[in-house]
Amino acid sequence: MRVSSITGLALSATIPATVSAQLNQLAKAAGKSYFGTGTDNGELYDSAYVKITSSTENFGQLTPANGQKWDATESTQGSFSFTNGDIVPNFAKKNGQIVRCHTLLYRSQLPSWVTSGTWTAETLTSMLETHISNVAGHYKGQCYSWDVVNEAIDDDGNYRDTVFFKALGTDYIPLAFRAAAAADPDAKLYYNDYNIEATNAKQQKAVELVKLVKDAGERIDGIGLQGHFIVGSMTSQEDLESVMNEFVGAGVSEVAYTEFDVKFDSLPYNDAGLEQQAQDYTTVIKACLNVEACVGWTIWDWTDKYSWVPNTFPGQGGACLYDESLEPKPAYFSVSSVLAAAPSSSASVSSSDSSTSVEASATEVNSAAASSATLTAANQTQSTALSSVPTTLVTLSLNGSETSSVIAANPATPTVGQGSAATIPSVLSTVTGGASTVRPSRVPCAKKRRSLAQRG
Repeated sequence: MRVSSITGLALSATIPATVSAQLNQLAKAAGKSYFGTGTDNGELYDSAYVKITSSTENFGQLTPANGQKWDATESTQGSFSFTNGDIVPNFAKKNGQIVRCHTLLYRSQLPSWVTSGTWTAETLTSMLETHISNVAGHYKGQCYSWDVVNEAIDDDGNYRDTVFFKALGTDYIPLAFRAAAAADPDAKLYYNDYNIEATNAKQQKAVELVKLVKDAGERIDGIGLQGHFIVGSMTSQEDLESVMNEFVGAGVSEVAYTEFDVKFDSLPYNDAGLEQQAQDYTTVIKACLNVEACVGWTIWDWTDKYSWVPNTFPGQGGACLYDESLEPKPAYFSVSSVLAAAPSSSASVSSSDSSTSVEASATEVNSAAASSATLTAANQTQSTALSSVPTTLVTLSLNGSETSSVIAANPATPTVGQGSAATIPSVLSTVTGGASTVRPSRVPCAKKRRSLAQRG
């Protein structure tokens, strides 16, 4: 049957930390190109982190947070090094993941020879063309997209007074897109920035920037909405959708959330905060699902252990879908639930004797096999009952490990049991009729950790 609606229910269940909700698979089934994550070189020495990051079921796309920026690729003028920049693309290639290459022209993380140089329009033009042609040329054919220009607009809606702007004015922007298109013609070319997800002066200047590049006769394919939000201060879904459509109307063919996270502006957080964070995450997911040109989401990073937030904003954090112990948070399951409910998804239901294994990778299920049922986790020791779950039940896809499959059996009151692993939140979703609500269990609060990735 086709799902007409979905309501998320948070409850306590014990399942091993290796369980995957298959975010990328769900996103692609919903018609999007990817669900991805930013990452950085140092994190890839963490074996537990690597195990999850390398899963194409969860993350079909990777973005190198710092390795391709100017200070990493051309720290000395004319001398190029790609040792750091190659690590994430090579890791992604090994796993069969696509790469959003990041970034060719950024106001920050510039070597001193760039920022302290005395440049004329002519010498700066030559320098920019040389840098972009070498870096983009090195990665030719390896990048789904390039963030060609990053954060060129300040928070008041004016062009930043960078070394590039001082010498060339706004001409440096179409120049950069022209050089990138010549060096890597098959890559999608993006402008990427924060605080342009909602209608404001900065967002309007970004719309002008698209037109600036187009009017110069250069190619700009996409807008990267970094998407750094604060819990409880989420823009309305309607405005998020309106902004994306406005960018498309200005001349780009696609938009994407490129550095998506939702931080707490004070710590520690509590259960109510986690519920609000889950709602805020799903607002963005739903907005992108409703805009055809929105191709996907990149979270910045997937775990609080390596989030950029605490180092940049002391006393704030908890922004990611997983906590510092690499355990999924309520937002993770809410995102999965919304993706599973997307109209273009498909379901997987398999029967064996009197029990049925249900994978929540879709919105269509066999109602006869999955009607009101008892769900049990491995090594059940305790259960929490839900009432009045009608007809068809769609759960998260908890098939990531042999010991953590979700089983549907006798028609009865649905329950989720607790096993021997650490307690983490889960989400059940009913697809027809009413639904009951159970509060999520407490998750350990985030603590400040050193971050290897920065915004931008």
